[in-house]
Amino acid sequence: MAVAVAAAAALGLAFLLYHLCFPLFISPLAKIPGPNAFAFTRWRLALEDFRGTRTRTIHILHKKYGPVVRLGPSEVSFNSVSALRTIYGAGSGFERTSFYNMFQVYGRKNMFSFFSGREHSERKKMFANAYAKSAMLKGANAAMVEAKVRQYLDLIARQEGSSEIFASLHYFSLDAITDFLYGKYGRTSCLEGSEADCALVNDIVDVARRRLSWFTVHLPRFTAWLYSRTGLFGRVARYFYPMQLPTTYTGIRRHAMIACQEFACGSPAAEPSETVEQTSPFIAKLWKHHCSRKTNGGLDDVDIASECADHLLAGIDTTSDTLMFLIWSLSRSESRKFQQKLIDEVRSISHESLNPYDIPTVETSDKLPYVNAVIKETLRLYAPLPASEPRQASTATVIDGYHIPAGTTVSISPYILHRNPKVFPNPTQFNPDRWIDPSENTVEMNRWFWAFSSGSRMCIGVHLAMAEMTTLVTAVYRKYTTTTVGDFDKVSPGITSRYEVFYDEGCSGVKEHECHIRFDKLAT
Repeated sequence: MAVAVAAAAALGLAFLLYHLCFPLFISPLAKIPGPNAFAFTRWRLALEDFRGTRTRTIHILHKKYGPVVRLGPSEVSFNSVSALRTIYGAGSGFERTSFYNMFQVYGRKNMFSFFSGREHSERKKMFANAYAKSAMLKGANAAMVEAKVRQYLDLIARQEGSSEIFASLHYFSLDAITDFLYGKYGRTSCLEGSEADCALVNDIVDVARRRLSWFTVHLPRFTAWLYSRTGLFGRVARYFYPMQLPTTYTGIRRHAMIACQEFACGSPAAEPSETVEQTSPFIAKLWKHHCSRKTNGGLDDVDIASECADHLLAGIDTTSDTLMFLIWSLSRSESRKFQQKLIDEVRSISHESLNPYDIPTVETSDKLPYVNAVIKETLRLYAPLPASEPRQASTATVIDGYHIPAGTTVSISPYILHRNPKVFPNPTQFNPDRWIDPSENTVEMNRWFWAFSSGSRMCIGVHLAMAEMTTLVTAVYRKYTTTTVGDFDKVSPGITSRYEVFYDEGCSGVKEHECHIRFDKLAT
């Protein structure tokens, strides 16, 4: 008996030692540099997520250990163009991870949350042409963008001087994306003062959304169980919610579902026999693939609602946050020369390049070199999605000289790529001139620029976003100079992205979801 107990104890000890030693000494990833605490357990990185310091911590680790860093027992971060091509290039074989489950809407996967490249590709083929650059530069989409820009200028004029642009730019991007997606069946009117529509922006600024994101990713089953409790236990469970009901995006998702229902009930384009016009909203183009029009398969109402809602959510913060940081950066006293260069360029536009309402056309704005340089520098320094984009190796491979077993999570962060001092001198300095200076290595900088991802998973809305940004920036600085208000010359605005708050770290402080700017009319 004693021998059996001793043998069992020995086996248990051996099992324990193996699992303690495996991550640090036996794992194929053991040779990859990084702190032992991260290599030993995934909860060490999860702690940084909880603190809201994930991306900055990984950046520090890359500075210390180099371009390849081990972040967990089965997770590795890279910071090189070669790894970027290997992991995110078209046909790479690296699939999305369970992290992307948090982006499902109404319990349905959409193009963004599909794990497999095959499913993603099949869905993307249904509507990729709707987002083509040619579809944005002219026609109905260009007219829509120019109309929203005009409404934004009207809003600025009504506010007489100082404006809080975090909110107003969210109104602009929300009005634009809802018009593009739903047309009259779901477009919002924030810029025209609709209180109900403006309230939708409040749905996305609750700081508790960061905590909910953490629980959804790291404790998904517990989180789902907690929110599903009812009765007495449900009332007790509320005290433990990461975010009180209604949770983030509830209002926007409700709006998206109602818009889809309005379209299904009221649009002739929803009828199986109807053709879809080029001027029709995105949902009409997607409805061509509705199961009522397909003899085999097709999308049902909830699939279409989920897809549209995902595009809606993706099209709000990304554009508005970039525009906010752009205007704030140009408005600071240290950036006056950059603002003047921009003003000189946009005021040189000929009258023929304006629409009947004196708004620069989308096509004209797209071609302005300094406008594009300012936007690109803003995206480099303040990428709207700065954190790691995780992928999983489907087969064993070698990346940057290291063996990566199948099932390993690998990732790259735009924030870290864009701060490589060997590629971007003085990387934390806002300097649009770096993109047009012939002495700069712009070819190499463009290879490292990754604000819109790359490969088959590249942001499908890039051309719509650029149309909105180039046209609004051109229109604003044709009419106004901008300066910071109060302490915003030294204090940075802050944005929420997943678990973190991002801001300019060179400033003395940060004010989340707030940015006050003064608009002064230029002499005509």
